[in-house]
Amino acid sequence: MPGKHESLQPIGRRTFLLGAGAFVVALGWDRGRSGLAALVAQRPGDPELVKIVEFTDDGRRTGVVRVPKVVKTESEWKKQLSQASFEITRKEGTERPFSGSLLDVHDKGVFRCICCDTALYDSATKFESGTGCQKLGQPVTPENIVEKADTSLFMVRTAVSCRRCDAHLGHVFDDGPKPTGLRYCMNSVALRFAKAA
Repeated sequence: MPGKHESLQPIGRRTFLLGAGAFVVALGWDRGRSGLAALVAQRPGDPELVKIVEFTDDGRRTGVVRVPKVVKTESEWKKQLSQASFEITRKEGTERPFSGSLLDVHDKGVFRCICCDTALYDSATKFESGTGCQKLGQPVTPENIVEKADTSLFMVRTAVSCRRCDAHLGHVFDDGPKPTGLRYCMNSVALRFAKAA
């Protein structure tokens, strides 16, 4: 006479894998993402995806998107950028004080990354400090930039780069005006000004 547990069959490998796959897909949907996108994003060799916020040229937020990180070879960047933009965005240089082409721009609009066109700063936050570099009070959104410690030149500063393409933009200091108290000193050649229509 069979025991009460003998009717239970062991789970086959195929059934187990199908069940595990269904769980992963469900987990992806549960987190607000397509289960398929969750699986595809993890495949080796695919471009890294980054989350940024898109803005119109008049500074209106249009939504959050996941886009491939922009990665190019040095020669590809050199073909795309001016020599000055290449040296600053790809080699972390700094333009000479008072030499920036955007210093006198005061129109309504958005400053975008020269390398990938991601919206970075709204011109409404621009202010004059007399130090000869582009001064902005805050980024359009923290999601579009990355800040990291910079210990070059025998000092500790905070370097700012574009999240989508890693372009070096400049540095941020804590001696700016209210309400943020921050001073984003950005290189003009790292930015493109998109005037509001």
